[in-house]
Amino acid sequence: QVQLVESGGGLVQAGGSLRLSCAASENIFSVASMGWYRQAPGKQRELVASITSGGSTNYADSVKGRFTISRDSAKNTVYLQMNSLKPEDTAVYSCAAHRTFGTYWGQGTQVTVSS
Repeated sequence: QVQLVESGGGLVQAGGSLRLSCAASENIFSVASMGWYRQAPGKQRELVASITSGGSTNYADSVKGRFTISRDSAKNTVYLQMNSLKPEDTAVYSCAAHRTFGTYWGQGTQVTVSS
């Protein structure tokens, strides 16, 4: 089973930046699409950004122009660069690997943006 470990969360002021990392236990990018999701207290989990095995990216409208998803195949790591952070970005951020036969999730990392 693929194991995913997120890191890089923390407390940041509005307008600041953070870079989240998701380290995978094996090379999977050629056969999996990767996604960053977030869930705020009392809210539904939402897809923030994704990157397909072919490298195509997609973003939620709420983060477009501020967040960037990328990957480093040599390090088996996918990143989420978050700039111009807003208080409404506060949530637990999780990464996921989507295979044709199932999805694997990391444990999540907390991002808190103060006003």
